[in-house]
Amino acid sequence: MIQFFKPEEEELIVNAILAAERHTSGEIRVHLEEGLKGDAMKVAEKTFIKLGMHRTKARNGVLIFLAPEEKQFAIIGDKGINEIVPENFWESERDLMQQYFRKGEFANGICAAIEKVGEKLHSFFPYLDDDDNELPNEISYS
Repeated sequence: MIQFFKPEEEELIVNAILAAERHTSGEIRVHLEEGLKGDAMKVAEKTFIKLGMHRTKARNGVLIFLAPEEKQFAIIGDKGINEIVPENFWESERDLMQQYFRKGEFANGICAAIEKVGEKLHSFFPYLDDDDNELPNEISYS
């Protein structure tokens, strides 16, 4: 397993996910990939399925995928999101993360992106009283 974040950074990221999901029925996950083989976007799409993110009731999951060794990342949303948002919907979050990453502030960049993702998801998928947390909030690794 890749050791990229310090425990306190992992805690910051998980707390950012929890905070974002308090305002949306959307589900946000962060995944780190060791030894990326291929294009980050294609591997992220496979990881999305592997993590079961396509099984949410509203199909409104978002995956922030990082391959730190290869300095690549991707942000992808599920079908329920992609059907109603404009193309390049995640560009501003990608750019925001890049700004932080260039300064070596990886955890802060991810947290900032999670906050923005949560705000965007809230517009389309507001939190519902009967909302269940359908996916784990912990960072996943492979």
